[in-house]
Amino acid sequence: MDPSSSAIKIENVWKVFGNTSNEALDAIQNHKISKTEALEKYNSVIGVSDVSFDVKQGEIFCVMGLSGSGKSTLVRHINRLLEPTSGKILINDQDVMTLDRESLQELRNKKIGMVFQNFALMPHRSVVDNIAMPLEIRGVSKNDRLDAANKILDTVELQGWGNKFAHELSGGMQQRVGLARALAADPEFLLMDEPFSALDPLIRRQLQSEFIKLSKQMKKTTVFITHDLDEAVRVGHRIAIMRDGKVIQVGTPEEIVVSPADDYVADFVKGISRLKVVQAKSIMQSIEKFEKNNGKLSEDLEVVREDDLLSKLIETSASKDKPVVVHNSQNQKVGVISQADLLKAVIEGGDGE
Repeated sequence: MDPSSSAIKIENVWKVFGNTSNEALDAIQNHKISKTEALEKYNSVIGVSDVSFDVKQGEIFCVMGLSGSGKSTLVRHINRLLEPTSGKILINDQDVMTLDRESLQELRNKKIGMVFQNFALMPHRSVVDNIAMPLEIRGVSKNDRLDAANKILDTVELQGWGNKFAHELSGGMQQRVGLARALAADPEFLLMDEPFSALDPLIRRQLQSEFIKLSKQMKKTTVFITHDLDEAVRVGHRIAIMRDGKVIQVGTPEEIVVSPADDYVADFVKGISRLKVVQAKSIMQSIEKFEKNNGKLSEDLEVVREDDLLSKLIETSASKDKPVVVHNSQNQKVGVISQADLLKAVIEGGDGE
């Protein structure tokens, strides 16, 4: 499939909780009543407020926000664990809202895997039986499902643990089993709701690294929910930041850190180092401009890639105390970065900007 095409499209999705949710939604949309008024007049709570975005094929799309921002509510609409009050959800251009019970069940069983914060493992089942469960529900024969489960055990680095029970595993191992169970049915999509947030920081970081590696290998289209911007920046190709049920900004980690949409987002990102997100292509100048001011480029300059991060650029430039030349994926010269450019890129991330 075309990697630039949309695998999931969320269009103007609203979720209003309460017995008079439709009346409340009408008043919100047409009379612009506030969240407080919706609660007072209609006893209704706005969970998701007119959210639209798309997720590309093979992309890890992070939805990020504080507790109560609507991120977990939103992800449960994708496979209709929650029904939207209004709006459209398209998966591979098919409107999920039009599916009957049987088609919806098939979508959940065959195309979508879910990983939750609480591992939700069956305590009376072995690790391998837990992993094989989605295939059992699908009616796959015992030998075939155990074969598939054992292969996935290797993928998530749990070789030799297949016959253990959940309580015999550490938290990090249990979460690996949860991920393996979601992958066992070979779904096209993964929905991950704060999958690592119950783990201690070291284990969490290790699992993030393993998940990033796994994603490159398996190319699953993933919607990843987190309240931790560091995690979103590390894991996500793009990030949507939510507040009060609304999406405030969607962009790459670099776009969000360098150009926050408002003070709320700026406050969120001020703790993120630009060294981790700013890429060479964002700060390079044209070769023509550089040569006009500094004379011809010497041939012995270090080469960097256009998607190399600022931290690597500084290290490369410092090693020779000279500018660096930027190459694109076709190995063509596309720009140059002087040490003044690097200094500016670092300073612009400070509070005094």
